[in-house]
Amino acid sequence: MTVFIVSLFLPYTVNFHLDQTPSDRSRNGSPKSRPVFARPPPPVRNSGSSLFERYREAVIDGHGWTPGATTEHERIFTPPSSESTLQNGVDGHYPFPTSTPDLRSLTQSDLHSPAWGSTSAFNQPRPRVMVSPSPSILKHEEPVQPQDKKQERPGMGPEAMKAQEQRMGHHRTRSFSEADWTVEPAERGNVGLRNAVQSAADSGFQSDVLWVGTLGMATDALDDRTKTTIAKELEDRHGCLTVFVSDGNLTGHYTQFCKTILWPVFHYQIPDHPKSKAYEDHSWIYYVKVNEAFAERIARSWKRGDSIWIHDYHLLLVPAMLRKLLPDAQIGFFLHVAFPSSEVFRCLAPRKELLEGLLGADLVGFQTSEYCRHFLHTCSRILWVEATNEGVHLDDRFVNVGTFPIGIDPKSWDERRKSPDIDHWIKLIAERYDGKRLIVSRDKLDQIRGVRQKLLSYELFLNAYPEWRDKVVLIQVASSTTEQIELETAISDIAMRINSTHATLAHQPLVFLKQDLSFPQYLALITVADALIVTSLREGMNLTSHEFIYCQDGKYGPKAHGPLILSEFTGSASVFDGHALLVNPWDYRQCADAIHTALSMPPPQREAIWDKLCEAVIRNSTTSWVKSFTEKLSSVWKEHSSRETMAVPRLSVTKLEDAYRESHHRLFILDYEGTLASWGSPTSIILTTPQRALTTLADLLDDPRNVIYVMSSRMPEEMDRLFCQVSGLGLIAENGCFIREPQRESWFKLMEETETKAWKTGVMGILNYFRERTERSWIEERHCSLVFHYASAEDKVAASWQASECADHINDACANQGIHAIPVDGALVVERVDTNKSSAAELAWRYSIEGDSQGGFDGRPDFLFVVGDGREDEVVFRWANNLADAKVVENVMTVALGSRSTEAKATLTQGVTGK
Repeated sequence: MTVFIVSLFLPYTVNFHLDQTPSDRSRNGSPKSRPVFARPPPPVRNSGSSLFERYREAVIDGHGWTPGATTEHERIFTPPSSESTLQNGVDGHYPFPTSTPDLRSLTQSDLHSPAWGSTSAFNQPRPRVMVSPSPSILKHEEPVQPQDKKQERPGMGPEAMKAQEQRMGHHRTRSFSEADWTVEPAERGNVGLRNAVQSAADSGFQSDVLWVGTLGMATDALDDRTKTTIAKELEDRHGCLTVFVSDGNLTGHYTQFCKTILWPVFHYQIPDHPKSKAYEDHSWIYYVKVNEAFAERIARSWKRGDSIWIHDYHLLLVPAMLRKLLPDAQIGFFLHVAFPSSEVFRCLAPRKELLEGLLGADLVGFQTSEYCRHFLHTCSRILWVEATNEGVHLDDRFVNVGTFPIGIDPKSWDERRKSPDIDHWIKLIAERYDGKRLIVSRDKLDQIRGVRQKLLSYELFLNAYPEWRDKVVLIQVASSTTEQIELETAISDIAMRINSTHATLAHQPLVFLKQDLSFPQYLALITVADALIVTSLREGMNLTSHEFIYCQDGKYGPKAHGPLILSEFTGSASVFDGHALLVNPWDYRQCADAIHTALSMPPPQREAIWDKLCEAVIRNSTTSWVKSFTEKLSSVWKEHSSRETMAVPRLSVTKLEDAYRESHHRLFILDYEGTLASWGSPTSIILTTPQRALTTLADLLDDPRNVIYVMSSRMPEEMDRLFCQVSGLGLIAENGCFIREPQRESWFKLMEETETKAWKTGVMGILNYFRERTERSWIEERHCSLVFHYASAEDKVAASWQASECADHINDACANQGIHAIPVDGALVVERVDTNKSSAAELAWRYSIEGDSQGGFDGRPDFLFVVGDGREDEVVFRWANNLADAKVVENVMTVALGSRSTEAKATLTQGVTGK
C-alpha cells in the first residue's frame, strides 16, 4: 500500500545552473540531474583557533557580527551561510554524510520556511509579473493586466514594446529550460512533517511513501519538456509527484488567500485591514484552482488500496474534491495549525466551502482536543449537522475527528547531538556566559509569535527584580518576515530601551539576533540554557519547547533540567499537561513572575518537573504520530466502507423466513416513525399507522414465542393511545427514556424526574429566546426532552440559522450537564447524552429473557430482528451487532430503511407500509 503524503511544497526542489554549458546533456537533449549535495563542502577551519581569529574569519568570509550585540563579549554568533544551511553544519563538520540526502532541516522546530516568492539560496526562475485581481467580485476570473506604462518609453511604440517583451520572455524561458539543474532538499515546506515521515521510514513503519506537492518555485519560465523531465526525475528517484500550477495561481493561492486570509483567521486575527479585505473575495478562485490541481494529480496516480494523507490549511478543499473523483478512497487530513472557535471561523466568506472540503475526508486530525471541539462546534453551527465527540454525521456518511499531537524524533536528535561541532559550540557559549543565567527564545518575527509581549515582560522582570539585572541574559533569535516593518520597529525600540537602561560595559541583558542560527549553534544554545520562554499568542504546536526539553538531559552540556515558560495558547501546553510554567502572553506581570520562578527554582524541583516534560516529549514522538494517525485512518475507513450504501446488501426475505422458522424464542425491536408509520403530510406532526401494520403485529404476538417492542420518540401517553388495539406489545418511548414491558400497563423510567427538571428550566429560557425570533416556531415539552419545531416557518433559511444558533448556545452552556441539542428535519431535539434507544433495548433484552423463563421457556432468545430508518436507530444496530459478534444470539438481523450510511447489516428501500 502506498501512502500519498500531500503537502503544498515537496521536500525537494530544483536548482538551475545558468552559467554552465549544455555539454553534458543526454542525447535526447534533456538536462541531467546531478546528485544531491553535489557542491563541494566548505573548507575545514581549525576549531581550536582563538576567538579573535574566528571573529576575523567571520568578517573576512562575509558572515558579519552578531546583530544586536553592543559588546565584543556577546559577538559569538554568526549567521549560517547558505552552504552550511544546506549541509546542516558549519566549520567542516557534518552530522550526516554529505553524499546521503537527508530531508531533516537545519532546525527541526516549527519555524515556517521562507515564503513563496521570497529570496532563495537556489538559482530559480522568479514569478512572472503578477496579474492583479479584478476590482469587481463578479469578475474575479477576469484579471487586470498591470499598467506599467512601458509603451511610453522614447522611441518605442506599443508594437515595438510588445515585440521586445515577447523576445525577453522567450529568452528567459530558453535560459532556464536549457540550463543544467540538480535536485536539492527544499528550503520551503513543513519541516515537522518531513521529519516525522523520515523517522517513520527509518523505524521501518512506513516505507512506501509518495510525496505530492509543488516545487516551491515559479515554473512558468520552463517549457513543457523541462517540466516533464523534472517530474520524471523526482518521481523515479525521489518518490515525489510534482504538481505544476501557474505562477499567478500559486501567488494568489499562497500569498494572497493562505497568508492574508486563512493564516490570520486560524490564529485569531480577523482579516479586517484593507489589504486583506481587498483580496478576500478575489483570491478565492486561485485557492480553488490550486486545490483542484492537487486533486487531479493525485487521482491520476491513485490505485485501489492506496492511502491519501493531506496536510495543512493550504489544501482544505482537496478531501472533498478527491471524494468526488475517488468515492472509495482512503482519505485523511491533518491540520498543523490551530483551528479557531466558530465565532472567528464564521468571519470567513467561504466558510461553508472550506468545512465541506474538509468533510470529504474519512478522518480529520488536529493537534489538540481544543481544536477538535472548535471544529465540531463550527460544523454544527455553520453546516447544521450533528456533531458528536467522535465526529460529524453527514446525510450519507460519517467523518471521524481525532487528536494527534505531533512531536520530535528522539533517535535523530541523539545522533545529531554527537557531532563535534555541537560540543565545540556548547563549550564556547558556556565559556562566554559563565556566571550568567541564560534564557533562550527562538521565534519567527510575526504578529502571532508574541515577541513584543515577551520583551515587554522581560523588561518588567528586570525592573521588578533588580537583583537579577547583571546576572541574566535573554538571547532572542528571530527570523525576519516580509511586510512586518511596524512590528520590527516596535520590537527594535523595546530592545534598545532594555539595553540602554540595564546594560553595562561588562554585561548586556538582551541579545536580539535578527537571523536564524546554524543547527550546531541552535542545539548548543538550547543545551546550555537555564530556561526557555515561548509567548506565542496562538500556535498549533511549538516544537522548539520539545527540543529544549529533550536537550536538557545533561548528557552533552554543563547544565540540565531547565524550566520551560510556555504560553497557554500553544498546542504544546496541552501535551505537557500543566507541568510547564504556563503563562498568558498578554499578562506581563505573570510572565515576569514566571521568569523569576524559573530562575529561582531549586534543582530537585527542576528535575522532577523535567522528568514529566521529557516523558511527554518521548511519548509524543514523530513515529508515534505517524503510526497513530495512519492506523486510525485505516480502521475508520474500513468501518466507513462497511456502512456505505453499496456495501450493505438488501435484506434477504428467504433468509429471514428460514431463521424465523428455525428459532424458538424471538425478539423484535421495531422503530415507529417512518418505519411502521408514515407521515400524514409533509407539514404535519400527525402520523398515520396503517391498519396492516397493526394487524401484522397482532398476528406475530399470537405466537407466544415472539416478543415485540416498538420504539419511538413520542411520549408514553401517545404510545399507549396509538397501540391500545395491540395487546401484549412492549413499548419504548422518548427515544429510550421510558419502557413498558409486554402484558403490563405501567411504565419504567430510565432517569429520575429531578434530573430532568434540573436542566429543563435553563434550556427552556434559551429555546424561548429563539422562538420569539423565529416566526411560526413552537416548543414541544416532553417528559425527558424538549423539541424546538420550526418546520412551518416561511423563511426556511432564517429559521434554520436561528436553530443553528440555538443548538450552539445549548451545546456550549449545557455540555457539563450531559445535555446536547440534535438537529433533525425541521426541528431541534434537546435531550440527555447518556440515555438513548440502545439502553432501552438492553432492558428489553433482559425482560425478554425473564419473560421466557416465566412462560416456561428455557434460555435467551435465539432470534433478534431490529429495524429502523433514522440516525437515532444506529445505536440499536450497533448494540445488536455486538451481540452477534459475541455469539450471544444465533440469528441477528439489523435492517435500515432507505439509502444512507448505516451500521445495519441489511437495507430495505421501503418500510412496512410498502411491500
